[in-house]
Amino acid sequence: MTRSVESFEPVNSTELKLYTCGPTVYDYAHIGNLRAFVFNDTLRRTLESSGYKLKHVMNITDVGHLISDDDEGEDKLEKGAAREQKTVWEVADYYIDAFLDDVKQLNILEPNGYDGPHGKYARATDFISQQIELISVLMDKGFAYQTEQAIYFSVSRLDDYGKLTGQKLSDKEVGARAEVVTDSDKKHPQDFALWFFMIGRFANHSMAWDSPWGKGFPGWHLECSAIIHATLGESIDIHTGGVDHIGTHHTNEIAQTEAAFSVDLSKFWLHNEHLLVEGKKMSKSRGNFFTLKDLVDKNYEPLALRLLFLQAHYRSQMNFTWESLNGAQSFLKRLQAWADLKHQPATDRNNKVANTYKPALDNIKHSIKNDLNTSEALGWLSGLASASEEHGVDLSHLQSTLDEIDKIFGLELADREDITQQSKDLIGRREEARHAKDWIKSDELRQELLSNGVDIKDSVLGPIWIRT
Repeated sequence: MTRSVESFEPVNSTELKLYTCGPTVYDYAHIGNLRAFVFNDTLRRTLESSGYKLKHVMNITDVGHLISDDDEGEDKLEKGAAREQKTVWEVADYYIDAFLDDVKQLNILEPNGYDGPHGKYARATDFISQQIELISVLMDKGFAYQTEQAIYFSVSRLDDYGKLTGQKLSDKEVGARAEVVTDSDKKHPQDFALWFFMIGRFANHSMAWDSPWGKGFPGWHLECSAIIHATLGESIDIHTGGVDHIGTHHTNEIAQTEAAFSVDLSKFWLHNEHLLVEGKKMSKSRGNFFTLKDLVDKNYEPLALRLLFLQAHYRSQMNFTWESLNGAQSFLKRLQAWADLKHQPATDRNNKVANTYKPALDNIKHSIKNDLNTSEALGWLSGLASASEEHGVDLSHLQSTLDEIDKIFGLELADREDITQQSKDLIGRREEARHAKDWIKSDELRQELLSNGVDIKDSVLGPIWIRT
């Protein structure tokens, strides 16, 4: 809330509460969306690896998110249903499955603070009764009012509305555009909808529920406040989201929760910056709108994208280029080759490198705990891998080191499997041919290994196999 880096102290010493704004499931998540979820995952991994017991909840918006993020335009789920000529429920289910596949490929941990009828992610439509109850509280306390079209939160009733941005309500009034105030009965242009009625532009809305005030559906901002209260309680430690959430969505979340329960919604707010593509905002019309599947179809590993995201600080805008993704893929393969040395006893030089692992891990953890400085932490990791390439590995500590690194970065280095015995036999026969100076046979065996997805690098440590 101070818009500065602070020392972290949890609200409750026994359990830390983390809430993440999830996707609106009317289309595929693009790589800019996925950057946010890798950031959230890195935050969680850092906290857990630092010893915190953590309860993490993430929502999925499957109703109420209008095109403008405010109260204008059509519901994004309705738009998706019209585009694909399906029901809104079919669209939501399809894109939820697509999102879950993306996060699995990126090795993003499932939320652990909720387990409901649709799994670990809290769908907005599973919390309709809680949202209606929250509106009732706000109505009873005089923070909400009803018009013919909707129920609105009255921002002028809250003295510190907009405190997340540092902008006063009077400043917002100057910039309010009359043409976006679609309900003439709104008391203030910044008042936002808690509940839309089945009238006017929403007369044929596909999703609707009964309420004490009339049939309708909730506004977008309401769901997060209701879900947090139902799953984590009135106040939490950390709330995350994108920078685009600051001015409207998170500002309105704070207003609803603090008006209803007279407590701070969250002690800390963390927001990730946007991802640009070749220096420009992503747009389907520009042809620079990419999903994870688009990258996989071009033979990039999903974890290469994860590693690319980690190379920039979460609060900095990041520019995606194919060159940078190529670099991340090469870096990932280097790290994977280093991890594979655990299966190659000939590279063991524990007497030379035994004292390098702990200092490197300490430096990695120190960097990552400093406002998630992942780029600096990766520099230490790269140095550790480079030292191993030159001096060998300490097999007695390599596995435990990889375990610690995976807890932080989630790059799946610790569980990499050994090559087949057939490939090992081919490597042995190739070495015999090399010692006999039978270079033709040696090359033939190397080609056979390549056909099995294994290459041989002749190094100062001896022959090292590398997956191609």
